[in-house]
Amino acid sequence: MTFARFTTTALAGVLVGALGAGVAAAETLRLSHNVGDTTTWHQGAEKFGELLAERTDGAITVRVFPNAQLSGGDQMRQAEMVGRGALDLVVTSAINVTPLVPEMAVFSLPYLYSSYDQVDATTQGAPGEMLSDILAERGIVVLAWGENGFREVTNNVREIRTPDDMRGLNMRVAGPMYIDVMDALGANPQQMQWGETLTALQQGVVDGQENPIGAVIIPQQVYELQRYLTAWHYSYDPIFLGISQSKWDGYDADTQAIIRDAAVEAMAWQREITREGTEAGIAFLREQGMEVYEPTEEELAAFREATQPAFDTWAARVGPEIVDAFQEAIAAAD
Repeated sequence: MTFARFTTTALAGVLVGALGAGVAAAETLRLSHNVGDTTTWHQGAEKFGELLAERTDGAITVRVFPNAQLSGGDQMRQAEMVGRGALDLVVTSAINVTPLVPEMAVFSLPYLYSSYDQVDATTQGAPGEMLSDILAERGIVVLAWGENGFREVTNNVREIRTPDDMRGLNMRVAGPMYIDVMDALGANPQQMQWGETLTALQQGVVDGQENPIGAVIIPQQVYELQRYLTAWHYSYDPIFLGISQSKWDGYDADTQAIIRDAAVEAMAWQREITREGTEAGIAFLREQGMEVYEPTEEELAAFREATQPAFDTWAARVGPEIVDAFQEAIAAAD
């Protein structure tokens, strides 16, 4: 072999090796969430991906999969799959994790909160850390808390002003705690994947559903399928961005810090745009033809009393230590 040919061959080998090393170093993480790509969930997930790619110079990128595609459409399975390392990342709401971690229902206990300050005192404070520790035991590292929001009720049958107005309505619900809440109100709850819900509403399989305005009802255009909305703020539902413990443990401390900082910034932005959408949401929904009712304090008190049995049942499942910690943080925020 001539020197020139040897040199060319050797150089080619170096370039191929370098290219191979570059490809091996680059990584794309798969992130699953269970609502559509028009929602603030999706926007927050994409924001996280943008920040992470920017801060790692493209070494780590994120591909976002909406509508629980990676769990066969089963929104309840996503967290479990992350916990065992079958998925890298998840954005999901607390209520979707209750089959795996019943304690997560604490966030959504009926009429636990009355303001965003109270919410932030728990999700961004010590109570949120308590739940993060419990999720860590299931193999899920919580990177940051975001917002689904206060859940409002919609239906196509009648205006809801009192607990009696809920009687007999076929209501889609997301998780087991809401089954007990609807039972307490005399409704007929049907637990259903979100991916099936819009079709069920369109076909009249269910009369109504309950979800936050800014995060779901507006971006998923629920207002096109439902006539009545009551802004009863009966339950709050946070979301979180979590990563598989096994994936997390594979990064050094500096990379972990970059990932967490990107998550915290993305979810802070996601909370902001969700609350902005909610603030302007009532007027927008009225413009779209929905009949929106905002209950009085006396009417809200009647709903609170009617749902107390569900509160007591799930507070017992969550455990007094956790419930007390949440209630103390909420009281301190007033």
